[in-house]
Amino acid sequence: MKYFNGFSLQHEELLFSDYLIKSDLCVAGFSYGAQKAFEYAYENKERIDRLILLSPAFFQTQKPSFIRTQLRYFQAGQEAYVKQFLANVTYPSTIDLSDYLKVGTKEELEMLLNYKWDEYKIRKVLERGTTIEVFLGAEDKIIDAQKAFDFFAPLTTTYFVKGVGHVLKGSVS
Repeated sequence: MKYFNGFSLQHEELLFSDYLIKSDLCVAGFSYGAQKAFEYAYENKERIDRLILLSPAFFQTQKPSFIRTQLRYFQAGQEAYVKQFLANVTYPSTIDLSDYLKVGTKEELEMLLNYKWDEYKIRKVLERGTTIEVFLGAEDKIIDAQKAFDFFAPLTTTYFVKGVGHVLKGSVS
């Protein structure tokens, strides 16, 4: 399996073992990594049976002012921004992501926030016989999961998981 990491993370695929398929014909990614995984599948002409998009970063419905504000906060204080970002990523769980931390760059954040999911490209990947599965957490504090669901559901196999957030984990009771 080829896996693409989320923004400011590395090796976090271990957190998603319940969702991933260990196969050379599978490509997966989390959040920002879902964008990268999709582009890899779109550009790559080799056989890919399954593309798994875990909480794909979806900001195309946000106002430009939201994107400018995120970039401004990141530039003003990367450490504070990433700390708050990771708290939002893990909500409602209490999982500790510090072992997976690798602070991203402004350029990566800018690409993540400005990425536009394209129906035409999705259809092209599907036409090649690739199954696309999208997993979204209903309690997501990073993206508007409902708007992402509304976009992906008519095109892909999309799961809207109740009680979990961006990292697809729920609160531990």
